[in-house]
Amino acid sequence: MSQYNVIAENTESTVVAAYESEIKKEASYQSEAELEKAFIALLKKQAYEFLPITTESDLVNNLRVQLEKLNSYRFTDKEWKDFFNLKIANPNSGIEEKTTLIQEDYIQLLHCEDGSVKNIRLIDKQNIHNNQLQVINQYETEDGKRANRYDVTVLVNGLPLVHIELKKRGVSLQEAFNQINRYNRESFWAGSGLFEYVQLFVISNGTLTKYYSNTTRFSHIKEKEKESSSNKKKTSNSYEFTSWWADANNKAILDLMDFGKTFFAKHSLLNILTKYSVFTSDKLLLVMRPYQIVATERVLTKINASYNYKKYGSIDAGGYIWHTTGSGKTLTSFKTAQLASKLDFIDKVIFVVDRKDLDYQTMKEYDKFEKGAANSNTNTAVLKKQLDDPNSKIIITTIQKLSILIKKQKKPFHIQQRGSFYFRRVSPFTIW
Repeated sequence: MSQYNVIAENTESTVVAAYESEIKKEASYQSEAELEKAFIALLKKQAYEFLPITTESDLVNNLRVQLEKLNSYRFTDKEWKDFFNLKIANPNSGIEEKTTLIQEDYIQLLHCEDGSVKNIRLIDKQNIHNNQLQVINQYETEDGKRANRYDVTVLVNGLPLVHIELKKRGVSLQEAFNQINRYNRESFWAGSGLFEYVQLFVISNGTLTKYYSNTTRFSHIKEKEKESSSNKKKTSNSYEFTSWWADANNKAILDLMDFGKTFFAKHSLLNILTKYSVFTSDKLLLVMRPYQIVATERVLTKINASYNYKKYGSIDAGGYIWHTTGSGKTLTSFKTAQLASKLDFIDKVIFVVDRKDLDYQTMKEYDKFEKGAANSNTNTAVLKKQLDDPNSKIIITTIQKLSILIKKQKKPFHIQQRGSFYFRRVSPFTIW
């Protein structure tokens, strides 16, 4: 079996290979304040900068400083006012629009006072370690439907992108979950609405810890606004969508301190935010589970190894990923295909399915993740045209169509000479 041990997690892997806790577990009573203090101390050890920010004015001032640092540019007061009011805190923008800014439109145009135009990044997805991580706690808001005080929030380049809600040991996680939903209704939208940028929520009672994406959809009703309750949108968040964190062996990492050492490792958190979250065409933010991330990274590692060692076309270049029914195979394959298609040496990602009716079904599912990301085909002529088209990065086809086309060819495809990645789905597992 040693020949299969070419895949190994490294220090930059999002999910740790195997985790054994080195932290002494708290068995006695621990208050929420003590839990919060210990968690912040852990983040500070991991090079998070702690800020004593509790008001919106301080939050906005820090955001300006962090964006200036990330973009190596000093805003004039007028430039910052316009950029903040029109781009970041536009009163017409809600959770969906702000999530779009983080996941898709994270480079915004700044019209400078000297007449020039400059690109301003809200987050650096090319080099994740250029992003600055900070932590604040007990942030207060008073201009929502009621005054609230939030436990712990992680800022990425000054924007609150991860919120952690803590309860003392022994209290149900459901209470923390319900409290976040209450914040969504009452105050995340208040003021400049910066807390609507939160992408991930973490809930913990110290002993148990879970995470989930901000998929809540609210048509918020402020105190001064009078809208009928029929105009409200129901939340799409449900406790059943929360996830456990785990190591690469799928061993759950439950304790808050262990969770903090792994999930909140800088490269792990930034990878989850920038690579392993999917904002669908239905405006739904999905965050991948640890086994999906492990599968994706192992496939990408194998692709790179096969390219570097020139093993294309051999059995050694292939492999399989086992996912059970209902575990999210399509999301895993989509993210893998998307990331593989961005590699310099990959021209095409071909997703091969084994049933004639499944190519359309899979294409529709891919289309939900990203509009136009994949191309399906009705016959071998269309498939041949897509293979020759440099703009068709991801192609979905059946094994029958691909087999017929290969038999018709008198010489190898040009695409095969430059590099391609074949992904075959065989229920209930995926091989590539």
